[in-house]
Amino acid sequence: MAKVAIVYWSGSGNTEAMAQAVEEGAKAAGAETTLSFVSDTTASDVAAFDHIILGCPAMGNEELEEYEFEPFFAELLPQLKGKVVGIFGSYAWNQGDWIETWKQRFTDEGIELAAEPVKAYSYPDDDALAACKALGETVAKA
Repeated sequence: MAKVAIVYWSGSGNTEAMAQAVEEGAKAAGAETTLSFVSDTTASDVAAFDHIILGCPAMGNEELEEYEFEPFFAELLPQLKGKVVGIFGSYAWNQGDWIETWKQRFTDEGIELAAEPVKAYSYPDDDALAACKALGETVAKA
């Protein structure tokens, strides 16, 4: 059974709803999950998992949340080689390009994501929640 760490940051609850759907998908695939708000865990604790799913909304000028999530992610990123990883998040302005920039950071480190990132405009609709469940399932089964 896979053990999946799901770590997210959410300011309005949109990305939190996505995280819960990701967890639901991972559990449906038979995984044991740990769902954590980013400030409730550490990069070293998360790096101990082989299956990791990260969620963060677009903030500012299409960036990751800068005070909690970005420092956590910068510390975790070099430790993700050889792990099964997925990402998701929400946005409410622009085109949601932050997710492609975030994905590129993995590519630059030689890390391939297990599935395409999932993004939702504002509060996730049924299609976005279904994509989140599929992301959780894909990472859990990989």
